[in-house]
Amino acid sequence: METQPKETEEGEKSPEYKDLLPSQTASTLCISSRSESTWNAPHQNKWDIYHKPVIVISVGGAVFLFGVALTSLTCLTADQRGGMNNTTKEVFKLCGPAFLSLGLMLLVCGLVWIPIIRKKLRQKQKYHILQSIKSFFLNR
Repeated sequence: METQPKETEEGEKSPEYKDLLPSQTASTLCISSRSESTWNAPHQNKWDIYHKPVIVISVGGAVFLFGVALTSLTCLTADQRGGMNNTTKEVFKLCGPAFLSLGLMLLVCGLVWIPIIRKKLRQKQKYHILQSIKSFFLNR
């Protein structure tokens, strides 16, 4: 016959009891999350806030201008007969519009990113103002 295991001894804790203990994971996750650490910095200069969209805009503009140059080179050399062979013309015909579209996409993404950052900064300021008002009235 099998004997039933004894109830938990006085020194041991049941697994259910361990689950009821307060957990530190929620506060740890909030502290270590990327968005919290980025937006909790006290005072950042404009370059620290906007450097990523500015880089995306400048790379997008450079790629767009390169695409314009390739496309215009293809259009200008298409009229001349002795300039390039057919495979080179085909490569330029394919690469020009590809660089144009890629550059335009990066340019637009960077330009849309800036208002999103501004909106998040305004929301953060409103949140801090509301928290200070709340703490002022509750601490009395």
